Amino acid sequence: MNRRRPSAPAPHLETGNRGERRALEHLTGQGLELLECNFRCRAGEIDLIMRDGEVVVFVEVRVRTHPGYGGALASITPAKQRRLARAAARWLQRHRLTQRAVCRFDVVTFDGERPQWLRHAFTAPG
Repeated sequence: MNRRRPSAPAPHLETGNRGERRALEHLTGQGLELLECNFRCRAGEIDLIMRDGEVVVFVEVRVRTHPGYGGALASITPAKQRRLARAAARWLQRHRLTQRAVCRFDVVTFDGERPQWLRHAFTAPG
């Protein structure tokens, strides 16, 4: 019988999880309310879904530990934006909010220790 110990999460996943927790702390400290973490569907994944007053905010969290790969914001390509927009549309459908919701896409980046919160980082393509 082959028994394996549960392995620790991959370092990049642990870094991402830590970044999401720190982003959540930062955003709730700014008055946003958490609606859902790590929403997944066929279209993609959304790290944090928050409420800012009457606005539903879809948040992508990016952490870069090495500047050689480009900054955290540079990693959110047009293709990634399309996946986020499709996942957001699916979340809105599931919650029956497609006709009345006011939404925005924010990004929280960590290129070091301090978070940078970019409100209205991009608009939904198409």
